[in-house]
Amino acid sequence: MDSESYARFLPDSYRRRASEVEPTSTWWNWRGGRVHIARAAAPEASARVLVIHGAAGHSAALWPVCSPVAGMADLLVPDLPPYGRTAVPNPSGIRYSDWVDLLCDLVIAERRRDDRPLVLFGASMGGMLAYEVAARTGQASAVVATCLLDPADPEARRRAARGPLGSIPPAGLALLERLVGGVRVPMRWLADERRISGNPELSAMCAADPRGGGARTPIGLLTSFVNYRHVPPETFAASPVILAHPADDDWTPPELSLRFLDRIEAPTTAVMLEKCGHYPAEEPGLTQLAETLYSLVGNTLEESAEG
Repeated sequence: MDSESYARFLPDSYRRRASEVEPTSTWWNWRGGRVHIARAAAPEASARVLVIHGAAGHSAALWPVCSPVAGMADLLVPDLPPYGRTAVPNPSGIRYSDWVDLLCDLVIAERRRDDRPLVLFGASMGGMLAYEVAARTGQASAVVATCLLDPADPEARRRAARGPLGSIPPAGLALLERLVGGVRVPMRWLADERRISGNPELSAMCAADPRGGGARTPIGLLTSFVNYRHVPPETFAASPVILAHPADDDWTPPELSLRFLDRIEAPTTAVMLEKCGHYPAEEPGLTQLAETLYSLVGNTLEESAEG
């Protein structure tokens, strides 16, 4: 599916914006693979925004949501394997730690050629990725996340995975990963994609997208996420963290993310996106998300100028 397929579920102004600001496809070589990165260059802007999708996401799926910030900041949206247009030698071997490594390497590579302030914006599982990458690289001016689903939280694990998978203890998950981690199955077997949106048509499209939810996902990608131990929030001081959580998220309720946010040492802010489901496509929450990014990028620009 392309970005227009997703944009048709958004308000008219967002559909127009997504069609006006079309991304440029670029490629980055990483570990023998080619990572696709959708970009909207803004050479005159004083900040950059790196958008990070989660499981079953990809750049085209998120482009209509984040396109309003294009022009105000340099915008880049990578496809994490096995999703989108990225190609790697062994997609069955992709694990959550590979996603963390890829994004850290990308942030460092981008920093070498462009030292403007960087905002990490993570959607769904991308929220914890943005948090982890900020902690590991120290290169982010701020983190914005629509979700902070901590896999160390038993309730969060149950929400993230479908059926009994979310209740298997860590030792059992490690065994499962060793036995069948490389087996690739439809994402709907691993997660309840019906809850991506309150709009059944949008949820169905996300689940069927051959570059996203319809792509076969290695079981080990999800088990490795559930078993991953992120940087403890009590020690996280890398950057401010803004939780912009869909208020009507039936898949990962806001309270799960809020209790992780409350433990973060760095300055934090919570914004509830009114009437939005897990995939934020509804008003007024969609505009609240855009305004959060506008305000954040603006503050980043001011701080850069003062510095």
